[in-house]
Amino acid sequence: MTYHIFISHAWKYSFDYNKIVEWLNEAQEEGLLTWKNYSVPEHDPKIDPNTTAGKNKLKEALKNQISPASKIIVLAGMYASYSDWIDFEISTAISQNKYIIGVKPWGQEQIPSVVNNNADIMVGWNKKSVIDAILDS
Repeated sequence: MTYHIFISHAWKYSFDYNKIVEWLNEAQEEGLLTWKNYSVPEHDPKIDPNTTAGKNKLKEALKNQISPASKIIVLAGMYASYSDWIDFEISTAISQNKYIIGVKPWGQEQIPSVVNNNADIMVGWNKKSVIDAILDS
C-alpha cells in the first residue's frame, strides 16, 4: 500500500518540513511504508500570493495537491506565520474527508486550536510518532 501524503508547509521549505520528509523517506528505506509526496513544490515566483488572482491560483494548486492525498500532515509550529494558508489547507482537507495528522513542534506546549480541534490525531515531534500515526490510521 502506498500512502499518499500532503505535508503542510506554505510553499517555503523549512527545517520542519524537510525533517518530516526525511523521516518518511527513512521509513520507506526501512520497509515500514511506501509513500508519495503530494505537497506543493516551491511555488511559481510569477504567482503573487498577495494578489487576488495569485491567491486563487495558489488555492487551486493546493486543492489539486490535497485531493489525491489520503493523509494530511499539519506542522502546528508553522501556524503563527502561515495561519491563513494552513486554515485553508485544513478546511480543504476536512471538506475532502482527509485524515489529518497534527504534529506538535519540539518543546511547544501551546498548539493552535484550529490544528488541535481538527486533527484526527496529534503526535509529538519524533519519527516514530509520525510514522505510527500514518500506519495506524
